[in-house]
Amino acid sequence: MSNPSLSLFDVAQRGMSAQMVRMNAAASNLANAGAVAGSEAEAYRPLRPVFSEQLDASNGLATVNVSSIARSTAAPLRQHDPGNPNADANGDVWAAPVDENAEMVEMLDSSRQYQNLVEALSTAKELILDTVRMK
Repeated sequence: MSNPSLSLFDVAQRGMSAQMVRMNAAASNLANAGAVAGSEAEAYRPLRPVFSEQLDASNGLATVNVSSIARSTAAPLRQHDPGNPNADANGDVWAAPVDENAEMVEMLDSSRQYQNLVEALSTAKELILDTVRMK
């Protein structure tokens, strides 16, 4: 089964969708920063979108697909907090290994990429309209 040829608008739309997934993952990670659990297995682990490239050989355009969303392999942080209701028998809790600064950078970068794609679509639309007006 062959895929229909990609257009500039398809490429931009898929890129925008991928950036939204990236922003949502970072937002989820930020929302769970500081969350603690009673065991290492129950601790929140950050989400990471996994992207793959799709090349349209007929026109040379490449776009991105979200292959999956994976959990980070970063180990939760063990903290001694015997007063916490989630503490285990040793008085330890396991904190989510979320780097809030890195997640903010991820959100800002994905937001900028999204905006760049919106501007590219706007420019393409204007060029098409200008071309139609010339006829």
